[in-house]
Amino acid sequence: MPLLELQDVVLAYGRIEALHGISLQVEAGEIVSLIGANGAGKTSTMRAASGVRKLHSGTIRFNGEDVTGLRADQRLKKGLVLAPEGRGIFPGMTVAENLDLGAYTRRDRAGIAQDLERAYTLFPRMRERSKQVAGTLSGGEQQMLSIGRALMSRPKLLMLDEPSMGLAPMVIQQIFGIITEICEQGTTILLVEQNAHQALSRAHRAYVLETGRIVKTGTGQDLLTDPSIREAYLGVA
Repeated sequence: MPLLELQDVVLAYGRIEALHGISLQVEAGEIVSLIGANGAGKTSTMRAASGVRKLHSGTIRFNGEDVTGLRADQRLKKGLVLAPEGRGIFPGMTVAENLDLGAYTRRDRAGIAQDLERAYTLFPRMRERSKQVAGTLSGGEQQMLSIGRALMSRPKLLMLDEPSMGLAPMVIQQIFGIITEICEQGTTILLVEQNAHQALSRAHRAYVLETGRIVKTGTGQDLLTDPSIREAYLGVA
């Protein structure tokens, strides 16, 4: 049984249909990547799965349960967590306050303390900057904070929307190394990413989206060596 399943999902913004009946699955323990050009429907897929946007039609199942009718906060409590595009941190609050907000649905103090230590271990810079106002962090540090805050809600499945956006190549390499480590520690990952090489090289499986439709799927390695994918998304003729 997949951990997450989208079946025949249609999502529209007013009269404009962004997703035209897509279906995909994420198995527990996987990193699954979604790649595609701007406007392909990658972020819309994340919004549909997380409950940020209501479906026009289709079904979403998480951990065996139909969650199509649940609000975003209800899905979050079940372990379906989105770290949004653009990071979405609270710039006027400290690093520690941002991380604390990630656990706002929880009451298990011992578990929260354990997860805070995990976040600080994954992102040592966050420990160093714990009292610093988040808006003064670098772009890479803000992305680390966004992921760390999402982990504070103890996700079963963590959805990451464009984690490398606007970051330097060295920082991108660091972020993706941590994403792999998070998966190895037991958190399933659904990744939307324009850096197709990183997305595919880290993924167990991947889906290619074009204009709101899934046009290809396979293992990350299969798609990395697919001539049409290499030409379209990796710049290799």
